Amino acid sequence: MNPTHSLRTALAGFVLAAAVVCVPAATPASALPSDVQPIDWTQLGSYPAGDPAGVRTKQILQNSARYLIGPKYAATYTAYAADGYLNLGGTDEAAVRYPAMTALTVATALKLNVYDPRNLSAANATIREMNLIRTIAARHKANNTNPATAWGHGWQTALWTYYDGLAAWLMWDQLSGTDQAKVEAMIVDEADRLTTGNDVYLVGTGGDQLYMTRRDGSVVTPGDSKAEEDGWNAGLLGLAGAMMPQHPHAAAWTTRNDQLLLAASARPADLTSNTPINGIVPATWLKGTNIANDGTLVNHGIIHPLYMLAFDQSLHQGMTSGLAGACGPVVAKHNVEVVYDALVDKGFTKTDGTTTTIYQPGSANIYYPQGNDWGTQFPAYFGAFDLVVSLDGQDTLASTSASTWEALHDNAEIALQNRFTDGHTYAGSAENSYGGAEQRIGSLAAQSFLNLYLVRNATGSKVCWS
Repeated sequence: MNPTHSLRTALAGFVLAAAVVCVPAATPASALPSDVQPIDWTQLGSYPAGDPAGVRTKQILQNSARYLIGPKYAATYTAYAADGYLNLGGTDEAAVRYPAMTALTVATALKLNVYDPRNLSAANATIREMNLIRTIAARHKANNTNPATAWGHGWQTALWTYYDGLAAWLMWDQLSGTDQAKVEAMIVDEADRLTTGNDVYLVGTGGDQLYMTRRDGSVVTPGDSKAEEDGWNAGLLGLAGAMMPQHPHAAAWTTRNDQLLLAASARPADLTSNTPINGIVPATWLKGTNIANDGTLVNHGIIHPLYMLAFDQSLHQGMTSGLAGACGPVVAKHNVEVVYDALVDKGFTKTDGTTTTIYQPGSANIYYPQGNDWGTQFPAYFGAFDLVVSLDGQDTLASTSASTWEALHDNAEIALQNRFTDGHTYAGSAENSYGGAEQRIGSLAAQSFLNLYLVRNATGSKVCWS
């Protein structure tokens, strides 16, 4: 791919447990104007997923997709609202983020032709999939004035929008014009909110901030790095710019995306750096930091390896940009090498006086220096990060390659899935207490497979950075 084609340069139906219900006819896409640039699949070649990482990632994705759109969907979505959309059951994270992660999981499997139809045909899976995408968008505040069912404008809602928006983009040609317009309105609304912030605040001039620690060393949010939040908000801005490069607000989205990516990975050493990154001088713009100079970060009051993985969100911008035939912002890779090296090589002293590392040599086991309050089994989380780090060459500081770790961690994930016949991962909340754990596995596998598809494409890698 020619980096000069980068966006940055260009910018300066329904199925329930056993019933099939047809999706109502809607306005054809041609009848409604849209700023969305559909993915040009003719410019993308195939990816047979025959390499070892591809085989593993494909298996994880297939298992997760068939579980989520099969038994999980049938058990969850058992009623409809009067307007024909699904009853999501509320407006909180469980009601919106979980199905949005399912939508991305299944859209990827279907669109890239790796869906496993052993329990539900691809045709019926597609009907269920379109139900999820269109309902989530229709219930967003940009399209819905009913306070009982409307979601949006919240702390995490940009992430939910990202999941549903990316799923919709992948399946764009199967959405009606009306539903396309609702997806677009949802994305634009959430992205525009983020452009109102500054170098301290996420939105406007108050509320959520961009940093845990200020320049003067004062801690704004003790034990709570803002790296993850900055990253997921940037992810939506990157997606919005990729989908709608000619939108009047695209330049503002791009600028804010770069700022949030830099804030997410800011460490003390950056506060004196005068080297511009995507046009931003860290020493001038940054007002604080989120990670330590050694690449560790604190969340939930502890040094937390799971939150060190949050920079996968940043690296996924190479993938979302690549789907648009453009390059991602190089600031997305800022300090990722340092974070990854901390996972692999940084020593921590145990209570018995010995020293160990987070990644355990030759093993899928993880050492949590100060514990893990989420559970005991997260190999897919680490494997997904290993993969994108490997694909983007961000393991150059580590003593053992990211591809080596990916194999260990993803094989451990496959072993967890192999305990069950329906494709799910977890035996209970002791292994992972997050309510959307299964959907989270699916969304990780989907983004991993999309990255593989773009980097190892038969026509050459579609991922570049500018």
